[in-house]
Amino acid sequence: MALHWKIEFLRLDLKYTWAISRNATDFKINAFVTVSDGTHRGIGEAAPNVRYGESPELFETVFSNLNLTGFKNLSGLADSIKTVPNSLRFAIESAYVHYLCAKENKTVAAYFELPEPGIRNTSYTIPIMSIEKLADYFTQYTPDRFKYIKLKVNGENMVDLVKEVRRICPNPFMIDANEAYTNPDQFLSDLEKTNETRIEFVEQPFPAGFSEEYKYLKNNSFNLIFADESITDHADFETLASCFDGINVKLMKAGGYLNGIRLLKEAQKHGLKTMIGCMVETGLGISSGLHLASLSDYLDLDSFLILKDDKFPLVTEENGRLFLAN
Repeated sequence: MALHWKIEFLRLDLKYTWAISRNATDFKINAFVTVSDGTHRGIGEAAPNVRYGESPELFETVFSNLNLTGFKNLSGLADSIKTVPNSLRFAIESAYVHYLCAKENKTVAAYFELPEPGIRNTSYTIPIMSIEKLADYFTQYTPDRFKYIKLKVNGENMVDLVKEVRRICPNPFMIDANEAYTNPDQFLSDLEKTNETRIEFVEQPFPAGFSEEYKYLKNNSFNLIFADESITDHADFETLASCFDGINVKLMKAGGYLNGIRLLKEAQKHGLKTMIGCMVETGLGISSGLHLASLSDYLDLDSFLILKDDKFPLVTEENGRLFLAN
Protein backbone atom coordinates (compact mmCIF):
# COMPACT_ATOMS: atom_id res chain seq x y z
CA MET A 1 0.00 0.00 0.00
CA ALA A 2 1.42 3.37 -1.04
CA LEU A 3 2.36 5.84 1.64
CA HIS A 4 1.58 9.53 1.30
CA TRP A 5 3.83 12.11 2.97
CA LYS A 6 3.29 15.80 3.65
CA ILE A 7 4.84 18.59 5.71
CA GLU A 8 3.07 21.47 7.44
CA PHE A 9 4.31 24.33 9.62
CA LEU A 10 2.72 25.71 12.78
CA ARG A 11 3.52 28.91 14.64
CA LEU A 12 3.82 28.18 18.34
CA ASP A 13 3.20 31.34 20.40
CA LEU A 14 4.80 31.30 23.84
CA LYS A 15 3.43 32.42 27.19
CA TYR A 16 6.54 34.51 27.77
CA THR A 17 9.83 35.41 26.10
CA TRP A 18 12.12 32.41 25.84
CA ALA A 19 15.64 33.74 26.38
CA ILE A 20 18.89 31.80 26.63
CA SER A 21 22.49 32.97 26.40
CA ARG A 22 22.54 33.22 22.59
CA ASN A 23 19.02 34.37 21.58
CA ALA A 24 15.46 35.19 22.63
CA THR A 25 12.05 34.75 21.00
CA ASP A 26 8.30 34.97 21.68
CA PHE A 27 7.35 32.22 19.22
CA LYS A 28 8.69 29.23 17.32
CA ILE A 29 7.73 27.76 13.96
CA ASN A 30 7.88 23.96 13.99
CA ALA A 31 7.40 21.47 11.17
CA PHE A 32 5.01 18.52 11.30
CA VAL A 33 5.47 15.58 8.95
CA THR A 34 2.54 13.23 8.32
CA VAL A 35 2.63 9.81 6.66
CA SER A 36 -0.54 7.86 5.87
CA ASP A 37 -1.73 4.83 3.94
CA GLY A 38 -5.31 6.12 3.92
CA THR A 39 -6.25 4.09 6.98
CA HIS A 40 -3.44 4.59 9.48
CA ARG A 41 -1.24 7.63 9.91
CA GLY A 42 1.68 8.91 11.93
CA ILE A 43 2.87 12.44 12.67
CA GLY A 44 6.35 13.60 13.67
CA GLU A 45 7.56 17.01 14.85
CA ALA A 46 10.69 18.96 13.94
CA ALA A 47 11.88 21.96 15.97
CA PRO A 48 14.35 23.94 13.80
CA ASN A 49 17.35 25.19 15.76
CA VAL A 50 19.42 28.14 14.55
CA ARG A 51 22.41 26.84 16.54
CA TYR A 52 22.64 24.07 13.93
CA GLY A 53 21.70 26.12 10.87
CA GLU A 54 18.12 24.85 10.72
CA SER A 55 15.08 26.86 9.63
CA PRO A 56 11.50 26.27 8.41
CA GLU A 57 12.52 27.52 4.97
CA LEU A 58 15.37 25.00 4.77
CA PHE A 59 13.07 22.19 5.88
CA GLU A 60 10.47 23.04 3.26
CA THR A 61 13.10 22.99 0.53
CA VAL A 62 14.75 19.77 1.71
CA PHE A 63 11.44 17.96 2.16
CA SER A 64 10.20 18.96 -1.31
CA ASN A 65 13.26 17.28 -2.84
CA LEU A 66 13.02 14.02 -0.90
CA ASN A 67 11.95 10.72 -2.43
CA LEU A 68 10.39 8.86 0.48
CA THR A 69 9.75 5.61 -1.38
CA GLY A 70 11.56 2.37 -1.91
CA PHE A 71 12.58 1.62 1.68
CA LYS A 72 11.47 -1.69 3.18
CA ASN A 73 11.64 -1.01 6.90
CA LEU A 74 12.56 1.58 9.55
CA SER A 75 16.29 1.05 9.16
CA GLY A 76 15.94 1.47 5.42
CA LEU A 77 14.10 4.75 5.87
CA ALA A 78 16.74 5.98 8.34
CA ASP A 79 19.51 5.16 5.86
CA SER A 80 17.71 6.94 3.02
CA ILE A 81 17.44 10.25 4.94
CA LYS A 82 20.77 10.29 6.76
CA THR A 83 21.86 13.55 5.07
CA VAL A 84 18.67 15.40 6.08
CA PRO A 85 19.01 18.03 8.87
CA ASN A 86 18.71 16.36 12.25
CA SER A 87 15.36 17.59 13.56
CA LEU A 88 13.64 17.15 10.18
CA ARG A 89 15.13 13.66 10.04
CA PHE A 90 13.60 12.99 13.44
CA ALA A 91 10.19 14.23 12.27
CA ILE A 92 10.28 11.92 9.25
CA GLU A 93 11.50 8.86 11.15
CA SER A 94 9.17 9.39 14.11
CA ALA A 95 6.17 9.92 11.80
CA TYR A 96 6.90 6.52 10.29
CA VAL A 97 7.34 4.92 13.72
CA HIS A 98 4.05 6.42 14.88
CA TYR A 99 2.39 5.12 11.70
CA LEU A 100 3.71 1.62 12.36
CA CYS A 101 2.57 1.81 15.98
CA ALA A 102 -0.92 2.86 14.88
CA LYS A 103 -1.01 0.04 12.35
CA GLU A 104 0.22 -2.57 14.83
CA ASN A 105 -1.66 -1.11 17.84
CA LYS A 106 1.54 -0.69 19.85
CA THR A 107 3.01 2.04 21.99
CA VAL A 108 6.35 3.48 20.94
CA ALA A 109 8.00 1.95 24.01
CA ALA A 110 6.58 -1.46 23.12
CA TYR A 111 7.69 -1.08 19.51
CA PHE A 112 11.29 -0.57 20.67
CA GLU A 113 10.93 -3.25 23.38
CA LEU A 114 11.41 -0.75 26.20
CA PRO A 115 9.52 -0.46 29.51
CA GLU A 116 6.55 1.88 29.45
CA PRO A 117 7.45 5.32 30.89
CA GLY A 118 4.83 5.43 33.64
CA ILE A 119 4.84 8.67 35.66
CA ARG A 120 8.13 10.58 35.70
CA ASN A 121 9.50 13.78 37.17
CA THR A 122 10.71 16.46 34.80
CA SER A 123 12.75 19.54 35.48
CA TYR A 124 11.29 22.94 34.65
CA THR A 125 13.41 25.53 32.86
CA ILE A 126 13.48 29.21 33.78
CA PRO A 127 14.65 31.40 30.89
CA ILE A 128 16.98 34.34 31.35
CA MET A 129 15.13 37.37 32.69
CA SER A 130 15.79 40.39 34.85
CA ILE A 131 16.26 39.73 38.56
CA GLU A 132 13.27 41.96 39.35
CA LYS A 133 10.88 39.71 37.40
CA LEU A 134 11.77 36.39 39.03
CA ALA A 135 9.50 36.65 42.10
CA ASP A 136 6.45 37.44 39.97
CA TYR A 137 7.42 34.68 37.55
CA PHE A 138 7.46 32.12 40.38
CA THR A 139 4.10 33.37 41.62
CA GLN A 140 2.50 33.15 38.17
CA TYR A 141 3.99 29.89 36.85
CA THR A 142 4.81 28.00 40.11
CA PRO A 143 7.95 26.23 38.85
CA ASP A 144 8.64 25.17 42.45
CA ARG A 145 6.13 22.33 41.99
CA PHE A 146 8.83 20.53 39.97
CA LYS A 147 11.48 18.37 41.63
CA TYR A 148 14.27 20.22 39.81
CA ILE A 149 14.55 23.74 38.42
CA LYS A 150 16.78 24.36 35.42
CA LEU A 151 18.10 27.90 35.36
CA LYS A 152 19.29 29.47 32.10
CA VAL A 153 22.22 31.85 32.67
CA ASN A 154 24.94 33.76 30.84
CA GLY A 155 28.36 35.00 31.83
CA GLU A 156 27.06 38.30 33.20
CA ASN A 157 24.08 37.23 35.31
CA MET A 158 24.71 33.75 36.69
CA VAL A 159 25.68 34.72 40.23
CA ASP A 160 22.77 37.11 40.76
CA LEU A 161 20.20 34.80 39.15
CA VAL A 162 21.26 31.81 41.25
CA LYS A 163 21.13 33.83 44.46
CA GLU A 164 17.69 35.25 43.67
CA VAL A 165 16.23 31.88 42.69
CA ARG A 166 17.59 30.37 45.88
CA ARG A 167 15.99 33.17 47.90
CA ILE A 168 12.62 32.34 46.35
CA CYS A 169 12.79 28.57 45.95
CA PRO A 170 14.43 25.76 47.99
CA ASN A 171 14.36 23.14 45.21
CA PRO A 172 17.58 21.67 43.79
CA PHE A 173 18.42 23.09 40.39
CA MET A 174 20.57 22.71 37.30
CA ILE A 175 22.58 25.58 35.84
CA ASP A 176 22.50 25.74 32.03
CA ALA A 177 24.83 28.28 30.43
CA ASN A 178 24.39 27.20 26.78
CA GLU A 179 28.09 27.72 25.91
CA ALA A 180 28.19 31.23 27.41
CA TYR A 181 31.62 30.93 29.10
CA THR A 182 35.07 30.37 27.62
CA ASN A 183 37.26 30.63 30.72
CA PRO A 184 36.91 27.72 33.17
CA ASP A 185 38.49 29.65 36.04
CA GLN A 186 35.95 32.44 35.57
CA PHE A 187 33.13 29.93 35.60
CA LEU A 188 34.49 28.22 38.72
CA SER A 189 34.84 31.62 40.38
CA ASP A 190 31.23 32.48 39.57
CA LEU A 191 30.07 29.12 40.92
CA GLU A 192 31.92 29.80 44.15
CA LYS A 193 30.37 33.28 44.42
CA THR A 194 26.88 31.80 44.31
CA ASN A 195 27.63 30.00 47.59
CA GLU A 196 25.14 27.38 46.39
CA THR A 197 25.26 23.77 47.59
CA ARG A 198 22.08 22.39 46.02
CA ILE A 199 23.14 22.36 42.36
CA GLU A 200 22.15 19.03 40.81
CA PHE A 201 24.49 19.56 37.87
CA VAL A 202 25.97 22.15 35.52
CA GLU A 203 25.15 21.91 31.83
CA GLN A 204 27.38 22.96 28.91
CA PRO A 205 29.06 26.12 30.25
CA PHE A 206 31.67 26.20 27.41
CA PRO A 207 31.34 25.82 23.66
CA ALA A 208 31.35 22.38 22.11
CA GLY A 209 34.90 21.37 21.28
CA PHE A 210 36.44 22.87 24.43
CA SER A 211 37.64 19.45 25.54
CA GLU A 212 40.62 20.61 27.61
CA GLU A 213 38.51 23.22 29.39
CA TYR A 214 35.90 20.60 30.22
CA LYS A 215 38.52 18.18 31.55
CA TYR A 216 39.88 20.98 33.73
CA LEU A 217 36.40 21.83 34.98
CA LYS A 218 35.53 18.21 35.72
CA ASN A 219 38.73 17.80 37.73
CA ASN A 220 38.26 21.03 39.68
CA SER A 221 34.53 21.18 40.39
CA PHE A 222 32.42 19.45 43.01
CA ASN A 223 29.46 19.63 40.62
CA LEU A 224 28.46 17.09 38.01
CA ILE A 225 29.00 18.39 34.46
CA PHE A 226 26.55 17.51 31.66
CA ALA A 227 27.00 17.87 27.91
CA ASP A 228 24.31 19.31 25.66
CA GLU A 229 25.67 21.05 22.56
CA SER A 230 28.71 18.74 22.69
CA ILE A 231 26.52 15.82 21.56
CA THR A 232 24.33 15.88 18.47
CA ASP A 233 23.63 12.88 16.23
CA HIS A 234 27.12 11.49 16.77
CA ALA A 235 29.47 11.38 19.70
CA ASP A 236 32.99 10.41 20.69
CA PHE A 237 32.11 8.71 23.96
CA GLU A 238 35.70 8.23 25.06
CA THR A 239 36.19 12.00 24.92
CA LEU A 240 32.77 12.72 26.42
CA ALA A 241 33.46 10.44 29.37
CA SER A 242 36.73 12.26 30.06
CA CYS A 243 35.02 15.67 29.97
CA PHE A 244 31.56 15.11 31.43
CA ASP A 245 29.59 13.14 34.00
CA GLY A 246 26.44 12.98 31.90
CA ILE A 247 24.82 13.88 28.58
CA ASN A 248 21.60 15.53 27.45
CA VAL A 249 20.17 13.62 24.49
CA LYS A 250 17.58 15.52 22.50
CA LEU A 251 15.80 13.53 19.80
CA MET A 252 15.73 16.66 17.62
CA LYS A 253 19.54 16.59 17.64
CA ALA A 254 19.87 12.81 17.51
CA GLY A 255 17.93 12.67 14.23
CA GLY A 256 15.61 9.83 15.16
CA TYR A 257 14.42 7.31 17.69
CA LEU A 258 16.92 4.72 16.51
CA ASN A 259 19.93 6.96 16.97
CA GLY A 260 18.58 8.49 20.17
CA ILE A 261 18.25 5.05 21.73
CA ARG A 262 21.75 4.16 20.54
CA LEU A 263 23.23 7.31 22.08
CA LEU A 264 21.49 6.77 25.41
CA LYS A 265 22.58 3.14 25.67
CA GLU A 266 26.14 3.94 24.59
CA ALA A 267 26.35 6.69 27.22
CA GLN A 268 25.29 4.24 29.90
CA LYS A 269 27.95 1.77 28.77
CA HIS A 270 30.55 4.51 29.29
CA GLY A 271 29.36 5.28 32.81
CA LEU A 272 27.65 8.56 31.90
CA LYS A 273 24.39 9.69 33.43
CA THR A 274 21.64 10.40 30.92
CA MET A 275 19.02 13.08 30.48
CA ILE A 276 16.40 13.31 27.76
CA GLY A 277 15.85 16.95 26.84
CA CYS A 278 13.86 18.96 24.34
CA MET A 279 13.73 22.04 22.18
CA VAL A 280 10.55 24.15 22.21
CA GLU A 281 8.07 21.45 21.20
CA THR A 282 4.40 20.54 21.40
CA GLY A 283 3.14 17.53 23.31
CA LEU A 284 3.91 15.47 20.20
CA GLY A 285 7.65 15.95 20.42
CA ILE A 286 7.57 15.78 24.22
CA SER A 287 5.71 12.46 24.11
CA SER A 288 8.49 11.07 21.92
CA GLY A 289 11.05 11.82 24.61
CA LEU A 290 8.79 10.45 27.33
CA HIS A 291 8.43 7.13 25.48
CA LEU A 292 12.19 6.59 26.01
CA ALA A 293 12.18 7.63 29.67
CA SER A 294 13.34 4.21 30.86
CA LEU A 295 16.76 5.01 29.35
CA SER A 296 17.23 8.25 31.32
CA ASP A 297 18.25 9.33 34.80
CA TYR A 298 16.67 12.77 34.30
CA LEU A 299 13.97 14.23 32.10
CA ASP A 300 13.92 17.83 30.89
CA LEU A 301 10.67 17.66 28.92
CA ASP A 302 8.85 20.81 29.91
CA SER A 303 8.67 23.06 26.84
CA PHE A 304 5.08 22.15 25.93
CA LEU A 305 4.07 23.91 29.15
CA ILE A 306 5.19 27.32 27.86
CA LEU A 307 2.97 27.18 24.76
CA LYS A 308 -0.15 29.33 24.68
CA ASP A 309 -1.91 26.59 22.72
CA ASP A 310 -0.68 23.00 22.42
CA LYS A 311 -2.22 21.39 19.32
CA PHE A 312 -1.02 17.95 20.44
CA PRO A 313 -2.12 17.35 24.07
CA LEU A 314 -0.42 13.96 24.31
CA VAL A 315 1.33 14.53 27.66
CA THR A 316 -0.19 15.52 30.99
CA GLU A 317 1.66 17.28 33.81
CA GLU A 318 0.51 17.10 37.42
CA ASN A 319 2.56 18.42 40.33
CA GLY A 320 5.72 18.44 38.23
CA ARG A 321 5.30 14.88 36.99
CA LEU A 322 4.58 13.74 33.45
CA PHE A 323 2.55 10.90 32.04
CA LEU A 324 1.17 10.05 28.62
CA ALA A 325 -2.39 11.26 28.10
CA ASN A 326 -5.03 8.74 27.10
